[in-house]
Amino acid sequence: MSESVNLPALGESVTEGTVTRWLKNVGDRVEVDEPLLEVSTDKVDTEIPSPIAGVVEEILVPEDETVEVGTALVKIGDGSGSSDGGSDSSDSDDANAAAAEAEEPEAAPSTEQEAETPAPEPTEPEPEPAPAGQTQPAAPQAPSAPPAAAPVPAAAPVPPPAAAPPAAVPAQAAPAAAPASAPSTTAAAAVPNPTQDGAASGYVTPLVRKLANEQGVDLSTVTGSGVGGRIRKEDVLAAAEKAPAAPAAAATAAASGPFVAEVSPLRGTREKMTRLRKVVAERAVQSMTSTAQLTSVVEVDVTKVAQFRDAHKAEFLEKTGSKLSFMPFFALAASEALKAHPKINSTVEGDEIVYPETENVSIAVDTERGLLTPVIKDAASLDLAQFSKSIADLAERTRNNQLKPDELAGGTFTLTNTGSRGALFDTPVVFLPQSAILGTGIVTKRPAVVKVDGQEAIAIRSFVYLALSYDHRIIDGADASRYLVAVKNRLEEGNFAPNLGY
Repeated sequence: MSESVNLPALGESVTEGTVTRWLKNVGDRVEVDEPLLEVSTDKVDTEIPSPIAGVVEEILVPEDETVEVGTALVKIGDGSGSSDGGSDSSDSDDANAAAAEAEEPEAAPSTEQEAETPAPEPTEPEPEPAPAGQTQPAAPQAPSAPPAAAPVPAAAPVPPPAAAPPAAVPAQAAPAAAPASAPSTTAAAAVPNPTQDGAASGYVTPLVRKLANEQGVDLSTVTGSGVGGRIRKEDVLAAAEKAPAAPAAAATAAASGPFVAEVSPLRGTREKMTRLRKVVAERAVQSMTSTAQLTSVVEVDVTKVAQFRDAHKAEFLEKTGSKLSFMPFFALAASEALKAHPKINSTVEGDEIVYPETENVSIAVDTERGLLTPVIKDAASLDLAQFSKSIADLAERTRNNQLKPDELAGGTFTLTNTGSRGALFDTPVVFLPQSAILGTGIVTKRPAVVKVDGQEAIAIRSFVYLALSYDHRIIDGADASRYLVAVKNRLEEGNFAPNLGY
């Protein structure tokens, strides 16, 4: 007897969703609360866990199809409802493998993974090597290997002649040897599919990929400890500790050869826009065509903030468990200033300007699926510790696809840290119904003229650009400047001791 699993309600205003990927195939066993499929809505991409345990007997809604809340998605039973479940599972596995190759390829983070492992060693012990003179007779062993071992003879010439007989290498080692011998023109083919990176749920965040690349960790060898088997940064760091020599070896290998530009697997291809990308595109165009947007920029000397941060970051980490970056300082100063300059926090409804009672700050988060903006509610009442914890928590859950749709609603102002990717500053786009967005650039050191005992002198100072984009229908340039100067003065004053939060 089978039972249907329906598309659940994913938020107050969400009425439909698009099936973006099935995580289980016909014939697969699924447990309670185990991720079953991924669904994309107007607000968020999310995994749908299975409410029951059993065997997937029939998939009712194919990928890329949009259905309403309450629609039956899949039938799960004890397996008796599918007499040919074994063959269906096999066929579905083959189809899924092909579909996985056609899935949205990841951008820059994928190419970092491409270069991170030149030639991983086989993890299983090799069989007892045969004498050098018996290299040729090893070929007849191929028929006894599983079907996947067919390519082994082709990979045999890879090891140097003095090495152990290639035919004696286990079949499992063949895929590892292939990337090392593949020419650069097929580099894209060597990029692992996201579903093969050790994360059962498919996604590996850009930060995790970057960290793995820096630490010399092969993600395909890492077992994730996150929800649904996702690989977290802690898993990468743990794997790096087990092989401390890997980063040094990778660095030496990289330094010994000529520079080779990374090649993205997207090069020369085309892909279908995801539902999330379509929504972002539509809202961006709507915002730009229905509002009058412009940007004002100020330069802020954050030397005192940098000194305060350096003096307290070790104690801050020890007492709060969070790292003290520049972002909590920017968020705190920006949120406090909104209380004194409510126009920046306002919205337009018809011919009225609405001034909210609280400052709900949306934090822009860059993910592999696109830009998302989870909301920190009542931000003006938070201290540095609360901001640091909230920002880190929202960013991690956003990238791991664990946000609830309602956590993306209700924002009255947006903060975006474009400096995290090295930008000096930009002119961010305001998304309706909000009226302003503040972009923070990269913090840089450079010589500047300062006053020392009443005399001008040159000193090394830390600077950042703050760019405020706003809707000129209700916010004038003078309003924007007053707000920016208030944020600037708060940061340059550098008195954050009362706001540490511990």
